[in-house]
Amino acid sequence: MQTGNTMMNFLRRQSPWRWAGLLVLAGLAGVLIWSSGSKAAAKALTFATRRGPLEITVLEGGSLQALESQEIKCEVRVGYQGTKILKIVEEGYLITEEDVKTNKVLIELDSSELQKQIVQQEIQYQSALASLIDAQQNYEIQVGQNVSDVKAAEQKVRFARMDFDKLLGDSVTADITRKVGLDNLLANLGTNDVEQTVNAAAAKATADTMPKRGAKTPAGDDVRSRSPATAESLPKPGGDATQPQPVELIEQRAGDVVPLPASAEATPANAVQKVAVQSAPGSPDGVATKTGPAAPEPAPASASLAKKLQIDFLTYAKIEALGDGEAKQKLRKFEDDLQVAKKELGQSTVTFDGTKRLADKGFVTRFDLQREEIALENSRLKVQTAETAQDLYLKYDFVKSAEESLSKFDDAVREFDKARRVAISKLAQAKARLKSAEGQHDIQSRQRTDLNEQLEKCMIRATKPGLVVYGGNREEYYGGEERVREGAAVRERQVLITIPDMRQMSVNVKVHESYIKKIKKGQKARITVDAFPDTVLKGEVTKVGVLPDSQNRWLNPDMKVYVTTVAIQDTEEWVKPGMSSKVEIMVTKLDDCTYVPLQAVSPEAEKQVCYVARGGSVERREVQTGEFNDEFIEIKSGVSEGEQVLLRRPAASGSGTGDKKPKPALPQKGESTPTAAASQSVKS
Repeated sequence: MQTGNTMMNFLRRQSPWRWAGLLVLAGLAGVLIWSSGSKAAAKALTFATRRGPLEITVLEGGSLQALESQEIKCEVRVGYQGTKILKIVEEGYLITEEDVKTNKVLIELDSSELQKQIVQQEIQYQSALASLIDAQQNYEIQVGQNVSDVKAAEQKVRFARMDFDKLLGDSVTADITRKVGLDNLLANLGTNDVEQTVNAAAAKATADTMPKRGAKTPAGDDVRSRSPATAESLPKPGGDATQPQPVELIEQRAGDVVPLPASAEATPANAVQKVAVQSAPGSPDGVATKTGPAAPEPAPASASLAKKLQIDFLTYAKIEALGDGEAKQKLRKFEDDLQVAKKELGQSTVTFDGTKRLADKGFVTRFDLQREEIALENSRLKVQTAETAQDLYLKYDFVKSAEESLSKFDDAVREFDKARRVAISKLAQAKARLKSAEGQHDIQSRQRTDLNEQLEKCMIRATKPGLVVYGGNREEYYGGEERVREGAAVRERQVLITIPDMRQMSVNVKVHESYIKKIKKGQKARITVDAFPDTVLKGEVTKVGVLPDSQNRWLNPDMKVYVTTVAIQDTEEWVKPGMSSKVEIMVTKLDDCTYVPLQAVSPEAEKQVCYVARGGSVERREVQTGEFNDEFIEIKSGVSEGEQVLLRRPAASGSGTGDKKPKPALPQKGESTPTAAASQSVKS
């Protein structure tokens, strides 16, 4: 309170002149402050809003390249260290039509290692060929041997049956064989073929063990039907006898084998005919090898004999029960002998009785009576002998001969079945060895052909006219990969030479993601080559990338660009691949609009704002924007034609923003955008 009174007393003591001076000084300070603000507004960069046509374009940079080009790659399979280039045509060489006709060598690769492999492969191929010839000859020999063995066994069966029929007659033997089951077995043996059985069993085993691949493989399929290399390398039928012959001819020669069952019925006699031929593990192409019987084994000998013992041959020991055979003839002979002996006995009895009556009357001597008595006894003995012989034959010899003949016939049938089974087994083994040899020959032949093709690929010849460019269309090289030159080591599938088609050139540009939605296929473009800036070439967008460029994401993951191809419609001789150029893609054209530079529009609180200079002050206006290009943006409302807009936002503008840097008005591109700096330097 005391301090305030002291201050008031001090002011009352001051003179009026001093008060006037203080007021003048305050006025001068206000004028200076106002004039400094007006000068600052006057010094700010401005642009007079324009009205008129505006082209909406996208400007990007890129390099010229051929729209279509031929890439010549290294097709030689090489190891980790690669193969060296011995000779290569100089870069920039123009391949002519004459070079194509004469097969001019463009690149010669080192083939010394391949030549060593070819020598070793030739040795293996010749060894496989010799094994194949041996296997085919053995297969043919086995087929012939099977024919002989089976025919011999069949002949024994036929002869044994003839002996059996000869003894008892065909009608009786047919009844007996039916009872013992030999008729079914014999019928099956008579309708089956050894080769057919092997092929059918092999086909079934292959079908069961191998995966299905569309159509079924026919039985007895030859490697030649599956391998072109083998078909070409093996000799044709009718060629040199020392060369291997096709399996088809060998199998056709087996047609003379005694036919055996072609189909397997579910009967006991048929079941013993089945032979399981399965695919051996590891055998090439599912080669069939005999691994064991899949069907039940034949009945043991004891069971067969038990069936024979059930046959009572005495039921056939009658002339009327037997057929025309040796047994019937013998029975007739015994019967005739017995009848003759009985008649002689009757005659001797009558003679003896007459002689005895005469002797009693004394008409004949006693000696005559004894002689007639002896004759009678002799006749009686003959009858007994005939009866005994007939009984012994019927009881022993007939049964023995019948059983012995039946046993021989049964043994012959069993031997026939055994011979057929052995033939099937040996033929399956021979065929397995043949298939294995064919598979080895096929593999070696393919490897031999492949190595020869690799040797041919060491000499790369001209196939298309054009300009020689080393490498591909990329400038970067993978780690450890040398540039294409003589003496350089190249890898498989590496691009050695690119031959561009100079008649149709294009430019590959990388369009930023903020502009890619504007780019459409078929849009026109203006192309300017840096080496010839005064010449403008016409172009058209032919391809727009669907996904961002994968190579660019490793350099700058935050920037997404899309590779776009622009074809050049004009043809100029000076246009060469690799030239730097700029492409201006025509998106659309606004015939009449108001536009300002891009940097004149700033975002504030999710709104677009322009700052308009009015005298010594700056006015903030909200605007509605439209289309834009790399330099200008359309203003639909908020700013009129001729008004001066600031190209830079005032330092202390906006509510609550302070001196913070505002966000850009539009999506900005990365450092690769060639027009970013130019768009910031536009002045009125």
